[in-house]
Amino acid sequence: MAPLRWITGLLPLLLAGSLVSCTRITDATTPDGDSASQFVADLIANVSQAEQEQQAQKKRLLSCAQDDSLVVNLGYAKYRGYHNASTGLNYWKGIRYAASPTGELRWQPPQVLPLRLDAPITDATEFGPICPQSMPAVPNAPFLPGNEDCLFLNVFAPPNASKLPVLVYIHEGGYGLGDGTHDMTEIINANEKGFVAVTLQYRLGAFGWLSSREVKKKGAVNAGMLDQVLALAWVKLNICQFGGDPSQVTISGESAGGGSVMYHSIALKGNLGNLLYKQGIAASPYLLAQPRYDAALPTSRYYAFSQAAGCPSTGDVFDCIVSKDTDTLQQASFAVTQQSPYGYWGFWPVTDDAYVLNRPTQQFAANKTNGQALLVGHNANEGPLFVPPLTTEADLINWLQTSQFPNLTPAEINTILAANPNTAPTNPSGPHHETDGLPGSGLTAVEVSAAANGQQQRGNNIYAEATFACPAYWLASAYAAAADDKGSPAAWVYQYSVPMAWHGADVAAYFGPATPNQSDEFALAFRRIWGNFVRTGNPSISAALANGAGNDDNGSSVLPHPAADWPAWTEAAPVFVNLNTTGGVPFEMAAPWGGTVTGFAEPGLGNAITLASATEWEGGRKGRCDVYKGLADSVPF
Repeated sequence: MAPLRWITGLLPLLLAGSLVSCTRITDATTPDGDSASQFVADLIANVSQAEQEQQAQKKRLLSCAQDDSLVVNLGYAKYRGYHNASTGLNYWKGIRYAASPTGELRWQPPQVLPLRLDAPITDATEFGPICPQSMPAVPNAPFLPGNEDCLFLNVFAPPNASKLPVLVYIHEGGYGLGDGTHDMTEIINANEKGFVAVTLQYRLGAFGWLSSREVKKKGAVNAGMLDQVLALAWVKLNICQFGGDPSQVTISGESAGGGSVMYHSIALKGNLGNLLYKQGIAASPYLLAQPRYDAALPTSRYYAFSQAAGCPSTGDVFDCIVSKDTDTLQQASFAVTQQSPYGYWGFWPVTDDAYVLNRPTQQFAANKTNGQALLVGHNANEGPLFVPPLTTEADLINWLQTSQFPNLTPAEINTILAANPNTAPTNPSGPHHETDGLPGSGLTAVEVSAAANGQQQRGNNIYAEATFACPAYWLASAYAAAADDKGSPAAWVYQYSVPMAWHGADVAAYFGPATPNQSDEFALAFRRIWGNFVRTGNPSISAALANGAGNDDNGSSVLPHPAADWPAWTEAAPVFVNLNTTGGVPFEMAAPWGGTVTGFAEPGLGNAITLASATEWEGGRKGRCDVYKGLADSVPF
């Protein structure tokens, strides 16, 4: 199949109701037969030219604003949004941003839709269908059917919005699960209706991340990443019609979404600058071993997928799998994931030689990143969802060697064990409690949490730090180093610690609805942290918000607070804001992995937002991160 062309003229800009000139880029050059590289080159050329046109419009004093009819003309389609009087916002749901990636378009770069000037108006009142997806490899995981025709996005905006900053959210789910149906209403309203928000969907599992030499030759590896890139370009080209400012875009995501923000930050070796977005929010950035597209692991998964779909297990199989019906392919994607190690999905990003040119740790070391500022966070106890039952140290070592770090030598495994000292066996009867993270306070997260103790907790914490917490630190340090060259701070770090802070528990706090252990005061503070960063480029919040009105019996809400002048992260002084609560009434919370853990609810909850040192935190978390960084080439990540 010939390289797919990406043409700006198919996504015309409308500013102040006037159609700007359309441009057609045809001279971008890339290696023959590499459709992904051609796609990226065309996209960059088109967005660059569109950005020049936007600047020309600004000089003519034409502003970005909504039409009173809530109809947007995207050139290839027209959509009518709707107003919700109870929330006070306007909504456009189920906006198609690319052609259906089915049939011959499977495992190809996303294709823009043809210009259609006579397009009818479609009511944008329902979310688009979700993509085919799978739960991770856990016992009795159900099959979750989806629809391959799923490249849709959604826009949430205040009425009469004009030139507002934009928050784009890339959903979580291990690159194999999830959708773009998060409701942005609560975070927008908590921030005085001060920005426009966009949520998007991208291809998942084998449909988005299938990789091998043959896929690279005949299609595109990391197709799901290219979906995201096209969606980000769509925002730059079209968000003006919804009242958003294309020069003030913040991309965000949690877990695989946070990992996606990380990948966009290192894309093309950090040479994109602010072309696709200005700044990023990465919550629990998900970092796995990243092979090349033609390495043994993705290639073996490619052939396992082919065999599961009823095609050969060797040789040229691409044309065969493309020809299969969607049910067969969805079942095959599910089967490969369920054959993966516990807690893993079957497919994830690779080094593709088109957009993702380096492994993250390689690019972090170069101190060159896209975008100019970063807010990055992680949770206190990210591991329990992903680690199998462990009782003894022998269980732990076997898991590390066979699943978590199969490329490491016994000596390298011993280095990790030494950095995480814990000789106690797992004791199901306890103790089970959170640590406060502070030095000299007794047990640390290496030994105990509200979910586990002994070798189980040791494994939980190794997974949590190597996969989520340390990548957050490394990403922040890369932005801080890049900022040194620019002479301005560029990275801020937080930890979400409200008991029990398992992976993904933070999402309810900033998007809602809040869970019982997340008080209204805490949720408001967290939402303002995100919102202030989106609107101003700095996450600092007022002392009153940080302390919480509930703590105001002695006037504490107006006392100085470190979150009101949040220090930027630096490698020399790696400090972060710890987001926690205090007080409240204990109750039993159902844990996603089974059983219960203790949480604390109203009455009596108060904010406990403090400043902490990553060097001293949890018995030296940053030091353990340095150990993993030293093993990065062997992992590799």
